[in-house]
Amino acid sequence: PTTTTATTNTLEIKQGADKVSIQIKNVTKFIYILGGVASGFEVADKEAKTGKLSRTVVDKNNQDKQTVITSIRNLKAGLAALEVEFRTKPSLKNYLFQIQGITDLTTQSEDLASASRFTESGKPLLLVIEKLADTLAAMPSASSLSL
Repeated sequence: PTTTTATTNTLEIKQGADKVSIQIKNVTKFIYILGGVASGFEVADKEAKTGKLSRTVVDKNNQDKQTVITSIRNLKAGLAALEVEFRTKPSLKNYLFQIQGITDLTTQSEDLASASRFTESGKPLLLVIEKLADTLAAMPSASSLSL
């Protein structure tokens, strides 16, 4: 039974580390894309206020903003699931301190985006990446885990 528990714990830690790694990639890619579209939103918003854009372009810009907000919500769902997993699996609880708060940070990002503060909405996501990286650094490396 002890060997089975150790094997299960080792497997859960390995899977947890893999999931953290995936989320680092997801959030990093999102921030990269957000940087480009956020500046585009700002330019379009300024031009819309001066009447330089057609209604069609303004509507498309607003639709794109909603797509970004939906994408942040999707990121948040994945991050929340990961945080819950670290909170509920005994083998991952040792790393909860590092990962705790990623859902709240993603909510901050969503709130900023919902307020059309898209450039600022990336800042909490940078903190999410830091927390995920700290979590990964605290976990044993795959090569030190024996299954």
